[in-house]
Order: sequence, then structure tokens, then C-alpha cells
Amino acid sequence: MSAPQLDDLDRQLIEALARDARVSNRKIALDLGVTEGTVRGRIKRLQQDGLISFTAITSFGLADSARMAFIGVEVNVSDVRAVAERIAELPAVNAVMITMGRFNILAICLFNSLDNLLEVASNQILAMPGVHHVETSIAVKTVKYNARVVRITAADRARIEALDDDA
Repeated sequence: MSAPQLDDLDRQLIEALARDARVSNRKIALDLGVTEGTVRGRIKRLQQDGLISFTAITSFGLADSARMAFIGVEVNVSDVRAVAERIAELPAVNAVMITMGRFNILAICLFNSLDNLLEVASNQILAMPGVHHVETSIAVKTVKYNARVVRITAADRARIEALDDDA
């Protein structure tokens, strides 16, 4: 899959929406010196291309349970993608990432009881073909939780590029 082709106006539009997704198209158009129709069309294209989306970000406190668990999964290398996709289908799992390091996959879930966590980690994930080992870590105190962690800004891109240059 090739990298999306974004011009300077697209990037400025995304930055404006990242600061405040509720800002009006008219305000963005005024700030960027383009027509409101241009802003509306660009936003529609960016959404259709899957590059941006709009959603209400709920507080962690609104979850049915305040308990969060991280499930590290060790999988045959040839099975990583398929197992990650199967884990992602589990209703109790909120996020799945393919990782490098001790585990091939990291799953994050919210749970109501240790029995629920045991069911997901041991009875569902560990039972999947290709899975060798499952290890859970339970968050006992959340010091910081940023629901917008996936937001990528120009400053984030610059920091990431700087880290790449140092490597």
C-alpha cells in the first residue's frame, strides 16, 4: 500500500481538525484562505480515503469496568497476522497490536472480573492455533490515560523523524 498523497492544504486542514474537530468549515476556510466548498470537499475525500475520521472520545471512566489488562501473546511467526485478526474479533478486546519484542501481539481489554480476563486470555486466546504463550498484566493504577494517543500531529512527525535520523 503506497503512502497517501497529501498536499500542504490537506496537511493544514488535518492540523486544524486535530486541534478542534468541531471547528466550522467556514472558520477553517477563512484561516487557510480557501473556499468553504474546498474545505468540505477535502474533508470528504480524506474521510473516504480513510485518512481521518470523526468520533466522540469517551472517558476511561465511562467504561463498564475500570480494570484494564494487557495480554502479551507469543505466536508462531507465520501465524501472527491471522492470530491478531482472530483476537481482534473478540468482543472483550479493545485494541490489538502486532509488536516486536518479547511478544508478537499485544491485546488490550477492559474486564469486569478476573474470571472474564481468564476466559479471554486462557480459554480463548491461548486456545487459538499457533499460540504458544499468553501473559497478562493488570493495570492496578492508571497514572495517565490519553484517549487521543493515536492522534499524530506535525510535532509528532518531526519528533519521530528526528529519532529515525539519530538511529
